Amino acid sequence: MSDDDGRRAARVFDALGAVYEQAFAHSEAHRRSLEWLLGRLDPGSRVLDVGSGTGRPTAETLAGAGHHVLGVDVSPVMVELASRQVPGAEFRCTDVRELPLEDGSFDAVCVYFSLLQLDRTQQRETVGRLARALRTGGSLVLATVPLDVVEVDAVFMGQPVRVTSFAADALVDVVTGAGLTVLAREDTFFTPDHPDAVPEPHLFLHCGRP
Repeated sequence: MSDDDGRRAARVFDALGAVYEQAFAHSEAHRRSLEWLLGRLDPGSRVLDVGSGTGRPTAETLAGAGHHVLGVDVSPVMVELASRQVPGAEFRCTDVRELPLEDGSFDAVCVYFSLLQLDRTQQRETVGRLARALRTGGSLVLATVPLDVVEVDAVFMGQPVRVTSFAADALVDVVTGAGLTVLAREDTFFTPDHPDAVPEPHLFLHCGRP
């Protein structure tokens, strides 16, 4: 994703704002994913939420359970919403590619549908950086739309987007190539609550750093 692509992503999610939260609020797979993660965290764990959006449900759920959450998002509108809705977490308006990350500095990382506007090389590099930011025994949850597509122009909830993704098995290879172990996965279909939405495949990978 170039700087122009980063600005495009920010404009898309600035425009969507709270509508995005409403459209995805009924995702039971996302809730199950968070329950899996909560079951692996020690009290007061440090968690990085990449593409934190409005803060719900991810940051809200984790902060509500007593964990220290840092959420990052390229959209200033999303960061403002999240800061207001989840005062118990910290949010920064930044591109994850530019976020300084020390090795072993987080107990867990959440990446829910936030890499789709990066190219494949950048997705691999980002997953690698996030894996190194985990402490030994830490957890990473990665969710995406598992399609074999490269820079496809599409319309998402009325907004133009350019999407790159991996097929499911290829994404597993990305994760294992970063030194993580896939401990559980869920493949499902989900239809966002939006007039323009269509059913889309969702893949949740629940990973650990050995």
